[in-house]
Amino acid sequence: MSNKTVDEKFMQVALDLAKKGKGKVSPNPLVGCVIVKGNKIISKGFHQFYGGPHAEISALKNLPENLDRKKLSRATLYVNLEPCCHYNKKTPPCVPEIIKSGIKKVVIAMKDPNPEVNGKGIKELQNADIKCRFGILKNQAQELNRFYIKWITKKLPYVIMKWAMSIDGKMATKSGDSKWISSQESREYVHKLRAEMDAVLVGAKTILKDDPYLTSHGIGKNPIRVIIDPNLKIPRNANVLSEDAKTIIICSEKNKEKSKKILEELSNNVEFLYFKTNSNGEINFKEIFEVLAKKNISSLLIEGGGTTNSFALKSGCVDEILVFLSPKIIGGEKAITPVEGIGIEKISSAILFRYKECRPVGNDYLFRLVR
Repeated sequence: MSNKTVDEKFMQVALDLAKKGKGKVSPNPLVGCVIVKGNKIISKGFHQFYGGPHAEISALKNLPENLDRKKLSRATLYVNLEPCCHYNKKTPPCVPEIIKSGIKKVVIAMKDPNPEVNGKGIKELQNADIKCRFGILKNQAQELNRFYIKWITKKLPYVIMKWAMSIDGKMATKSGDSKWISSQESREYVHKLRAEMDAVLVGAKTILKDDPYLTSHGIGKNPIRVIIDPNLKIPRNANVLSEDAKTIIICSEKNKEKSKKILEELSNNVEFLYFKTNSNGEINFKEIFEVLAKKNISSLLIEGGGTTNSFALKSGCVDEILVFLSPKIIGGEKAITPVEGIGIEKISSAILFRYKECRPVGNDYLFRLVR
């Protein structure tokens, strides 16, 4: 087996370990680490929760007690993200601990795009005579931490838009009935996805029509619920105002006083954020995303109707679209479509995504599209 193949094999183990932190470490990245000696894994670790030990520290602590630490110079540490070297965070840096361990080879999938690190960790290791190799399974590593990468470099959350529609492109009948276009398996997929996201966003119309809880339905942690409601139309007893999760209501600055009165009737889990509106009473979606990013929301799932979807797409901030295509036909000119507010006149002006994945989910097909 070649050195490259060996490195890829153990890096894949690190990536698989990193995935165990999904939904638990945000806005930190997903990181896994394995320590290998004689082509055998002698220790593993991963970042388990926000504020907890980093993967490298866990792996070092998990080394066998009877291990001769002097022989670690023959060991290799594999990690899917460059070890950190800065102190401006909750936990101490990993690089000094790796140096102290005596390990003389570190294999890294990708550099950390955080300006506080971004190559500095590798340089410190190299200055300590530790051989570094990076770029192993880089594409897989970037895919795994796409939420973190966008949040740390663009100061915006990674935005996924999801909708379910019939084979003829309708997401609800003309009466607004949409339960259920997608299969049970597709809905369970979305519940699992919610548990991995920081927040889920919908418009007031969705609340008024469907009264959803927007939770993970017990699969994992519940995301923060973000409701676009400029004129405060949703009722006080709406399910999204339950204590199952925190709820952020986005409203117009003009309704600040009204919101204060409403807040007195609601739980401590509800927060109002105020934005300027244009002449049509609309809020700039990019501004919403920027504010949410400052609240450490690095990933956002949009599950709104055609109007909310349209505003989000027009903002240029949507990174990914998940479409659940159901083998049902609805028909009718007045049936509701996924992007009601967008009307492109020329194909050359169409908003373009590319196919990333297509696979069956229950009786549906899931299309995953990315920028």
